[in-house]
Amino acid sequence: MSRYSVIGLTGGIGSGKSTVARMFGALGVHWVDADDVARQVVEPGTQALRAIADHFGESILQSNGELDRAALRQKVFEDPEQRRWLEGLLHPIIRQELIRQLSPEDYNLPYVMLVSPLLLETNQHELVERIVVVDVPEETQINRTMTRDGNSREQVERILAAQMPRAARREKADAIINNAQPLERVEASVHALHQRFLADFSQGA
Repeated sequence: MSRYSVIGLTGGIGSGKSTVARMFGALGVHWVDADDVARQVVEPGTQALRAIADHFGESILQSNGELDRAALRQKVFEDPEQRRWLEGLLHPIIRQELIRQLSPEDYNLPYVMLVSPLLLETNQHELVERIVVVDVPEETQINRTMTRDGNSREQVERILAAQMPRAARREKADAIINNAQPLERVEASVHALHQRFLADFSQGA
């Protein structure tokens, strides 16, 4: 486990997790994005990518040696057994790398932050002591994601349907940041939470 207290930051698609994570980062908080780690563990030259290519065939690789994510996604979504195989390979590797990156050297704050869209849907929540949910109304999620990714409304609604319902996510939160309000009020919420976590997790607290 990390040598620091770990705060989990999550939220549905289009909720603005990265924006809030950067606000914590501006206060000196070390944060790790689980999506970034999931990409890093299958970069060219990694054992995980070799295992995937051995299992699915070289056609799963692009001409530059990188993973063809679209092709892999199609294979595992069509076949639940293949998805279980892939998750069985990657989840332990991702977890180990998350723990490593959540233990920075020469760091003087008592907590670090794990940013993950699937924090509550996977066992990643076992790595954290508190859960902060970035929350916006579903209509805001849909509009932001359509604008950001160029997806149709139907595509975004399908993604939303596959994620944990908003109400369930809010129920599991130790703290909720309303990211539908003006930016300065979101920043004020982040500052207040930061001070609370510093007090809660400082030595001798």
